[in-house]
Amino acid sequence: QVQLVESGGGLVQPGGSLRLSCAASGTIRRLYTMGWYRQAPGNQRELVATITRDDSTNYADSVKGRFTISRDNAKNTVYLQMNSLRPEDTAVYYCNGLVLTTSLTMYDCWGQGTQVTVSS
Repeated sequence: QVQLVESGGGLVQPGGSLRLSCAASGTIRRLYTMGWYRQAPGNQRELVATITRDDSTNYADSVKGRFTISRDNAKNTVYLQMNSLRPEDTAVYYCNGLVLTTSLTMYDCWGQGTQVTVSS
C-alpha cells in the first residue's frame, strides 16, 4: 500500500556532496516522523537523522554540521543533503517513515536503500 523509494546515491570523492531523496507513494493520508539510517558492511544499521512533521530535527553526532535533513509534505518527500563527505560515510542509506494510510492504519516503512560510496 505504501512505498518509500530512495534516489540520489552514488560515488563521490572525499569532501564532495550528494543529495538523497525519498519519495513516499501509495494510499497515504499523512507522513509523520521521517528519517535516514545507514548501514556499512559489517556494521549495524545506525540513525543518521530524523525530522518530525513540524520540522524538528535530530542528527547523529558524526554528521552534525555536515548533513541536513528536510521534507516537503506536499510532495511526500524527505531529503538528505550531505556535504563534506568522508570515506567513513560510505554505506547503504535507508529511508524510514511513519505513514498513516487512507484506511487510518499506521505503518513503519522502510525503503530499499541507496548506496553511497565516498572514495578517491
